[in-house]
Amino acid sequence: MGRRSDHTRVELETLFIDEGRRQLAEVGLSRFSARDVAKKIGYSIGTLYNVFGSYDGLILAINARTLDLWTAHLRGALSASNGDRIAALVRGYFEFATNNPRTWIAIYEHHMANDAPAPEDYRAHVAELMGVVVGEIAVMLPRAEPDQVLSLASSLVATVHGHCVFALYRTFSLLGETAPVDAALARVREALAAAA
Repeated sequence: MGRRSDHTRVELETLFIDEGRRQLAEVGLSRFSARDVAKKIGYSIGTLYNVFGSYDGLILAINARTLDLWTAHLRGALSASNGDRIAALVRGYFEFATNNPRTWIAIYEHHMANDAPAPEDYRAHVAELMGVVVGEIAVMLPRAEPDQVLSLASSLVATVHGHCVFALYRTFSLLGETAPVDAALARVREALAAAA
């Protein structure tokens, strides 16, 4: 029987998200179970759905927390950089993914039911993360228009992401690439130089 009145709604959200992230990190999205999350913290699956509305709602909340942690990690990497902020961003991307492989990849693996768009509040977490990247590229390209900066930032994130996925899944080792972070950074620098 669930503990129906032990926690406020906000406390329940935190409990479910924390336990959900823990389980997602352990088993990955393909084996993730909302029922197991609810059971672990002593609540019914009905309570979980009352809080998040659906399975998608829970996964989005977990992924939003991951995005916030990732954004904080990138900001920390930038603060600790020795002036080479682009290198700090690229290395920070790889570090976060390497340290959180299953929760990180779940951001990309999860798709809304019926291909519905993600809600606005979730997109705000994505925009916050992208804002860190866009801000650094805007500094590198002061004469570029904002839409050009955003477009380039999206392409560069995709480039780094591809290198990162290949590294985590050990695809690069099959291709003979031994320094994927350096390779990703080189591609980013080339694109920025071309854009400048």
